Amino acid sequence: MRIAVLGAGYVGLVSGACFAEFGVNVTIVDTDPAKVEALRRGIIPIYEPGLERLVTENHADGRLAFTTDLDEAMQGADCVFLAVGTPSRRGDGHADLQYVYAAAEGVARAAKKDGLVLVTKSTVPVGTGRKIQEIVRRVRPDLTIHVASNPEFLREGNAITDFMRPDRVVLGADDEAAFATLRRLYRPLYLIETPIVAASLETAELIKYSANAFLATKITFINEIADLCEKVGADVHDVARGMGLDGRIGRKFLHPGPGYGGSCFPKDTLALAMTARDAGSPMKLVETTIAVNEARKEAMAERVIAALGGDVRGKAIGVLGVTFKPETDDMRDAPSLVILPRLLAAGARITAHDPQLGQARQMLPAEIAFAASPLEAIQGADAVVLLTEWNEYRSMAPEKLRQAMQGDAVLDLRNAWDPEAMREAGLRYFGVGRR
Repeated sequence: MRIAVLGAGYVGLVSGACFAEFGVNVTIVDTDPAKVEALRRGIIPIYEPGLERLVTENHADGRLAFTTDLDEAMQGADCVFLAVGTPSRRGDGHADLQYVYAAAEGVARAAKKDGLVLVTKSTVPVGTGRKIQEIVRRVRPDLTIHVASNPEFLREGNAITDFMRPDRVVLGADDEAAFATLRRLYRPLYLIETPIVAASLETAELIKYSANAFLATKITFINEIADLCEKVGADVHDVARGMGLDGRIGRKFLHPGPGYGGSCFPKDTLALAMTARDAGSPMKLVETTIAVNEARKEAMAERVIAALGGDVRGKAIGVLGVTFKPETDDMRDAPSLVILPRLLAAGARITAHDPQLGQARQMLPAEIAFAASPLEAIQGADAVVLLTEWNEYRSMAPEKLRQAMQGDAVLDLRNAWDPEAMREAGLRYFGVGRR
């Protein structure tokens, strides 16, 4: 088979490289000539474990190509995947679909093959597929172009495994011809008995948003339980374990922290809430989840200030981890983007470290100093704040922290460290939801 993927961002690049690994001939199209040229040279614009090897090997083997020319990419293509951005529209939270609709129109104009399947891989609100159908029928009434939905469920830091060994594959379409083409494409996953959910366009679109909103709600729920644990003397980890052993609930996403961030949960919960309001069926639970999560980031900054006696003016704070999660360089809606500016505004001096600082240097305030190592970040600090639980931070010896610091306050906002070991080293330990 031969496919084209529009967009060399996170979803497009990972999906294209993985399809190529399946043996499919893939051409990825992007409007940025510099990015395309870099990809041809094996320079990957994002950090994702295993992605560089997958891209370079499949490109060398001739199964993966990069271009800015849509016509070139579509030569002989059976499917075209839309993997362009759908950011939150400024001011109201709706998903901005201008890039999706423009890409769909471009594909329709360039299409030459009757029976082409145009697949939305980007996360889009329910009803987007119908709008795309209207666009392609208006632009190319002379061709049959099947519109389908195939939402992605890729976790940053684990995306290759998620694509190759997914929990499920969701396919949305109106006709058997589209389903048949997509089943051929996903044949390697059929062979390992991956569950395939075949549904309507609207259902497939809503599955993606529903899954993300539910996971965001689980995170927010356990964060509020953590706050209650601190008030009543309970331990949130034991509570989460007791809950998670119930098969109806499950253990995943019951880890307290400073609030969710990233490329999906913040914008997708907002978009779902706005879609529901537009449809006359507001989702109060999702709206509350959004509000509680935003407030939590501010509350974490106040927690740091309180640990230093309520005044951080002139105090040195060493911050470990600024990306929204480990094993990614993604800074989109990271808690650090709220917490660190609040600490700066209160007068603190901040030195931060993260193994992947590419985006962070541009997105965080210029007043923040960036260290070359974790120990350099905490040297002489009055307090250490663990924001992202990279493995290299988990393994840091409490004695080394104590020797490097000037003060003794350790704020573990991911509960990655052993509280007793920290206290034995002479540190004041503050976790989340721990006794």
